[in-house]
Amino acid sequence: MAKSVNKVILLGNVGKDPEVKFLPSGQPVANFSIATSERFKDKSGEFQERTEWHNLVAYARLAEIVRDYVKKGSKLYAEGRLTTRSWDDKDTGKKVYRTEIVLAELSLLSGRGEGGESGGGSYSKAGGSSSTASFDQRPPAGNDDYASTEITDDDIPF
Repeated sequence: MAKSVNKVILLGNVGKDPEVKFLPSGQPVANFSIATSERFKDKSGEFQERTEWHNLVAYARLAEIVRDYVKKGSKLYAEGRLTTRSWDDKDTGKKVYRTEIVLAELSLLSGRGEGGESGGGSYSKAGGSSSTASFDQRPPAGNDDYASTEITDDDIPF
């Protein structure tokens, strides 16, 4: 059989505070969604923006990190695998499908006071964290070299 890959990489903003529940085993599960946006020019040359919503689920230690640090508006880098669950709707009896990304890694990109309360950090389902992602790369306060540099949406490559 040929090798296959199921990997999703997303960089986006959390739409609302995560919902954390517990399995009968006591293991935490966090469910939340993030938005990714693409900007493009339409046929008339006007810029348009298209937003796509993605359902994410985290288990165990990653769910605890989501519960403690991820808030509405947080900017995240997420890696995981695509899965689709199905169940029968209690009211209509119809089969319902939900496609989700089961997280394997998560990096908190928001600085303090930018959506989430986190200062940054990188986490994986293996339980490790990386201090390299929490390095604050912003210039020191009061450094006027950066004050006159204005970045517009046209300067950002994605």
